[in-house]
Amino acid sequence: MSRHATTPARQRGIVLVSSLLLLLVVTLLALAMFRGMGLAEKISGNVREKTRALHSAVVAEQYAEWWLSNPTNSSQAPVVCNATANANLGPTQVLICSNPLASAIAFPWIATQSNAQVGTTYYPNSVGSPATNMIFTADASGSLSNTYSGPPAFYITYIGPAEDGGGNVFQIDAVGYGGNSISLAVVESTYEIGSAVKCPSCNN
Repeated sequence: MSRHATTPARQRGIVLVSSLLLLLVVTLLALAMFRGMGLAEKISGNVREKTRALHSAVVAEQYAEWWLSNPTNSSQAPVVCNATANANLGPTQVLICSNPLASAIAFPWIATQSNAQVGTTYYPNSVGSPATNMIFTADASGSLSNTYSGPPAFYITYIGPAEDGGGNVFQIDAVGYGGNSISLAVVESTYEIGSAVKCPSCNN
């Protein structure tokens, strides 16, 4: 009779141990799942900021290319750039620089020769409805989710006459930021203006 009495007790012990092991496995799976979700959110957030920074840089680059497409602008004589400017104040703020950027990457840029911070900021400044202004400060609720840490900027360098003799070549460097100063993107383009534009380095 003692054997019949101990068998159910032993079975109940096995069920308890099995239940605890199953609970442990489920807990570990849940922890792994939540950790994976948090990592996925961080990755998606980084991708979002990288994309915003790239779009911001492209905005500045495209404005610089548009500015150069005007013969009056692209025929300006290059000058030594030794200060920053704001193209939102007007197209006359933009300069064609004769001094290239320093080899060491720094933002704001540092120009060679002058060793000064240089670059021209530009961002969409529409006041229509809906407005497309880039936001650099927290909104009324204190949220920074749609802000940019700084305005995009560009720098135009005169390279010289094109090798094919068809015009003049310019280099455009542009930088854009996401929500913080470490989420940034840099783009660069080489832009040639046709022969109808006066050579900036020629004295005619």
